[in-house]
Amino acid sequence: MAVTYPRKLVNNLSPREVMAEVVKERKVQMLFLNSYRFNEQRSCQELTVLIEALDGQPRDLCRELSHHISDEARHAVWLTDLLCDLGEEIGNPPTGSYIDELNRLFDKSGDQIQQEDGLIAVLASINSTEKRGCQAFSAHINALRHAPASEENIRIRETLEKILPEEATHVSWGSRWLGKIASRSAEHRARVNAAKAKYSMIEHAAFEAGMDITAGAELRRVANLVEISNTLPVWERPAYLMERLPQAMIAPDLQKSRFLAVQRVLQDKPEKLVDQFIPMFLSGLQHLRPSVATGS
Repeated sequence: MAVTYPRKLVNNLSPREVMAEVVKERKVQMLFLNSYRFNEQRSCQELTVLIEALDGQPRDLCRELSHHISDEARHAVWLTDLLCDLGEEIGNPPTGSYIDELNRLFDKSGDQIQQEDGLIAVLASINSTEKRGCQAFSAHINALRHAPASEENIRIRETLEKILPEEATHVSWGSRWLGKIASRSAEHRARVNAAKAKYSMIEHAAFEAGMDITAGAELRRVANLVEISNTLPVWERPAYLMERLPQAMIAPDLQKSRFLAVQRVLQDKPEKLVDQFIPMFLSGLQHLRPSVATGS
């Protein structure tokens, strides 16, 4: 069975490089922690809907998902307590969430989850998001180990270190279920591998949408949509694209993220607006995808 891993961001930065910068700015680190809290909390809702849709079958999978919800709720509690103890806000993220973007990008193939292809789609999507969680927490922990050992940084690191092993367990059970299905036949293996590649692509597009505020991000979102649509049957592609293109091109969440980023720079370190923020913003023009940017 093929193994898929989260890809790097558009600027080719690795997660460790991103987190090394995040931990240097307290406000930015708090935003990341609150997004972790929100995602863990929201996933409880999403997984509950999934269990209800499964309606008790397969029984072992419903049991795994119940334990998964328990873990996610515990992670949300730990992160909520951490942020409250640090005197930080625990409101909803000011811009669109990672899970909302995932749901927007998903096609409808996973709706009939009691059918085999729908079950494969659901398992592949969960597996891809849990891998991202492991990658993010691992990179954040590594960055904190190299950051100044303040009491706050130690508290944050210890909290993330409690969460990471359980996130790894979530990847393991998902991979085990996908492997079980793939072992049934060569056809099953091909379907599982195709689903893993597809939902890894969707997950990356959702994650990149929340991280990429540089120039040309709208075009990269459109390119991601085209890439995802190419995994669908030909007759489903136009409807998928037409439903999602307006949001990708106008991208109100992206514009809000840009505004908040500029506002934060002006409030904290206005001298960096010209020296650092504007060059960073314009660097996105170096990563326009040829198929979209040039029409080739």
